Amino acid sequence: MPPVPEETQPPNDPWPLRHLALRTPRLTLRPDDDEGLYELAAVAVRGIHPPEQMPFAQPWTDQTPGDLVRGVLQHNWARRSQLSPSGWKINFLVRHGGAVIGVQELAGQDFAVTREVSTASWLGMEHQRRGFGTEMRAAVLLLAFDHLGATSARSAAYSDNSASLRLSERLGYRPDGTATFARRGAVATESRLLVTDQQFIRPPWTLGVDGLDGCREILGAV
Repeated sequence: MPPVPEETQPPNDPWPLRHLALRTPRLTLRPDDDEGLYELAAVAVRGIHPPEQMPFAQPWTDQTPGDLVRGVLQHNWARRSQLSPSGWKINFLVRHGGAVIGVQELAGQDFAVTREVSTASWLGMEHQRRGFGTEMRAAVLLLAFDHLGATSARSAAYSDNSASLRLSERLGYRPDGTATFARRGAVATESRLLVTDQQFIRPPWTLGVDGLDGCREILGAV
């Protein structure tokens, strides 16, 4: 469903995020919808990472296909149900050529005060190493910094996730400490990263944004 133009959106829409869309040269990002979540779950079943690797704090990709599909749906439904101006996590479904290829999260906690966001993401293996990860992260950072008024953004990746760490470096993130976790029963070090509005290395393209004005209040970005 294409976004509704700003001037024709119904006033006081209880879920204004359904009109929000971000457009990059190759990708379209929209907050998750049920039909798209089934596409996303199918991407996850086909594989996100090699079996011997685990990029996530919770090894949710170790589940059986049926449990994995159910888990993708329930996780995203829970995020939607908990969204409020004091705390929100938007999971943008990332589409290339009309097909869902992954998800890009943008989150804020007490954003009206902190003006800080965080990000997380994943792509299906068949869509990796094509620059999509950088493009979709840049999209939500442009939204945060240039349209919502954020001043800083955080991310994190395990120290053995070199692809994610290189992506962050290309966008201007700098090291901001480490943390230690148990991952699949073994110790793992997480590298924490921070980028400010001034440090962010903006891409050479302009982000297209539709349907944002109706979302500002629910995100604490008025």
